[in-house]
Amino acid sequence: MNMIGEVAAGLLLARLIIGLGLASHGAQKLFGWFGGHGLRGTGQAFDGVGFRPGTFFAVSAGLAEVGGGLLTALGLLGAIGPALIVMVMLVAVLAVHLKNGFSMANNGWELCGLYIAGALGLAFGGFGAYSLDGALGLTMLSTPQIAWLLMGAAVVLAFLNLAVRRPAPQPLGEV
Repeated sequence: MNMIGEVAAGLLLARLIIGLGLASHGAQKLFGWFGGHGLRGTGQAFDGVGFRPGTFFAVSAGLAEVGGGLLTALGLLGAIGPALIVMVMLVAVLAVHLKNGFSMANNGWELCGLYIAGALGLAFGGFGAYSLDGALGLTMLSTPQIAWLLMGAAVVLAFLNLAVRRPAPQPLGEV
């Protein structure tokens, strides 16, 4: 294998691990697969951290994770998949994991940070020759300018998502 083939193979492995890993995370939310809680359990968890209605946010996050993960794994449509990954992982970091520190052992932001780093690397480094974009010659969405635009949109959407969080209503008689 030549240098180009080795780089393309490395990018393929990175895309598959990052993309399918995140797609499975979304399938846990949407369908309860892979040990997940499905929409009911995930919706309750989202309600608990202020994203209400929880089921709506669970569906939205699950679709973004499955869609972003599959687009990334396939190497399709440039930085759209990685931008979806950055968006949902940034929300997860800021809403749930940051207060717990770095280590995943303490429910920290370590894993989310790795997904974000991998997504950024693929968005700006490209998917490689062993991708659907490469096979189909779809380069329009794979420019650095488009990647910056999509990452900026992902950050804005993440912060808008965080801005609509509401604290849980207090039961009557409690302050």
